[in-house]
Amino acid sequence: MTQYSLRLHELRTDKLLGYLPISGVTYDDYIGKSGSLSGTIPAPNATMAATVQNILQEGRTLVDLLRGGQVVWSGIVWTATPTADERDTYTCPIQAATIESYYRDHLQLRDADLTYTSIDQLAIARALIGYAATRTGGDLGIEMDTSQTSGVLRDRTYSRYDQPYVGRMLDDLAAVDGGFEWRITRYQDAAGARHRVLRLGYPRISIGTTDLPLKKPGLLSAHSIPRDATAMATCWQSRGSSSNSNQAAATVPLLSTTLTDTAAIAAGWPLLDGSSDYPTVTDPATLSAHAQADLARFSRPVAIPQISVLTGSISQPELGSYIRVSIRDAWYPTGYNARYRVIGLRCTPAERGRPDMTQLFLEAA
Repeated sequence: MTQYSLRLHELRTDKLLGYLPISGVTYDDYIGKSGSLSGTIPAPNATMAATVQNILQEGRTLVDLLRGGQVVWSGIVWTATPTADERDTYTCPIQAATIESYYRDHLQLRDADLTYTSIDQLAIARALIGYAATRTGGDLGIEMDTSQTSGVLRDRTYSRYDQPYVGRMLDDLAAVDGGFEWRITRYQDAAGARHRVLRLGYPRISIGTTDLPLKKPGLLSAHSIPRDATAMATCWQSRGSSSNSNQAAATVPLLSTTLTDTAAIAAGWPLLDGSSDYPTVTDPATLSAHAQADLARFSRPVAIPQISVLTGSISQPELGSYIRVSIRDAWYPTGYNARYRVIGLRCTPAERGRPDMTQLFLEAA
């Protein structure tokens, strides 16, 4: 059975606090949303209880999850729940989320408005993380590559009165036609120094030049390749902020042009309406770019294949890396072969009759 443990650090300084055991751990990570971790720290005696209380401080402790001595997940502990059973034996279940959760859910734009005119979108992304570091207590030591550009210039104005969260500002900036992807990664270099890095990808995060082959029969133990038209749209309109500031007048939102996927309609798809809300967007061009990106995202049935492999049978793939899936079974008697990008993963511990499994979420390359 795979052994997991936690290495704990001060969130702001990265000072090493110590190590703790953990059981029943489940964790996931994604491109485009924050990952999570849950597990239970045992505290069977007063010594261990004191150790846990001394080095685990929810909201200010960063944990590295170690599997066989290798870091497979990093994030911030947000909740801890000391729990005693009928024999007064304590355990401490915890919930944690990746570093992006700090920016998406815990740090807002305050102090002053931010305005960017004809600035590369990746430079704006870095500036937003940089702004967070100017707030007292908001500097998490995030490293950035200032030379990286996309060639796509944006105009953006962010109002402090809206009190938007920095991570959600980044998400909205990225979620437009011609946008990008972002995440914060953590790694340890050959000299042992630990780093936290803002990783930007235009048009998406891509890692590596060699595909990891996964085959069935072989390392691939289970799979599903769904196609879901529930959220599909062939016509789209996005709503922005209120179109007027006169409180005595009727308030209506800014609306983008109605966009129709005429090629899909001509090919036989029915009219399927979709919409989205961007309540802080006041610029028609920006709202139109959101609408175009949304229509492109939902213009065909969503297919997010999922495959499962034995944890430890392969090194954990990095998000943004590529795999080659080959299947030959009763459903695909002549064979199935496709290339995918890894956009998410979920790891679950062994249970009776089932070993540790890693589930990969994929996007067609």
